[in-house]
Amino acid sequence: MTDLHETATNSYAPTIAAAPYVIRAEMSSDIAARESLLDVCFGASRHARTCQRLRDGRLPAEGLAFSVDFEGKLVGTIRLWHVDAGGRAAVMLGPLAVDPSLRALGIGAALMKHAIAEAAARGHGAILLLGDPPYYARFGFTPERMETLALPGPFERERLLALELKAGALDRARGIILPSGKRVRNTDAEFQPSALAA
Repeated sequence: MTDLHETATNSYAPTIAAAPYVIRAEMSSDIAARESLLDVCFGASRHARTCQRLRDGRLPAEGLAFSVDFEGKLVGTIRLWHVDAGGRAAVMLGPLAVDPSLRALGIGAALMKHAIAEAAARGHGAILLLGDPPYYARFGFTPERMETLALPGPFERERLLALELKAGALDRARGIILPSGKRVRNTDAEFQPSALAA
């Protein structure tokens, strides 16, 4: 969307206007577009990643799966999942994906803020993720509480991050992070990537 504004010399120059996009709850009708977006952002090998093991056969945490619409198209997604973080309940964030052509609009940051606020409102104590430390640090994520936790597969230690929503939520957390969310039933299959791969 282009907007013209008057400069100090009274000439007009094009600028990018604020993009109107909507963050909303994920719907079953989002499946194909979400999976296509994830393929574009992470490649076909995304199903083999360590964090995917925490999501396989599970449903996202209730009320914590969001999509972004922009001009009638799904352009962003974020989901959180219940995990047992070494004896402490938490949610694991991921994947976060935004259409590469629209990343300059701040959709990723807006999704992160929305997901964190919703997780806090629902009473969750901590959010974990595997991601780029400089990007996620601006939302309060650090590796500090994660030294005694590990993922069930290969991962880069410095990328395992946490945000405590309640002080002490990760106290005494030790061991392997394991999935703990609701398992997929046949009637829930439409929410899982494997349903599309069949």
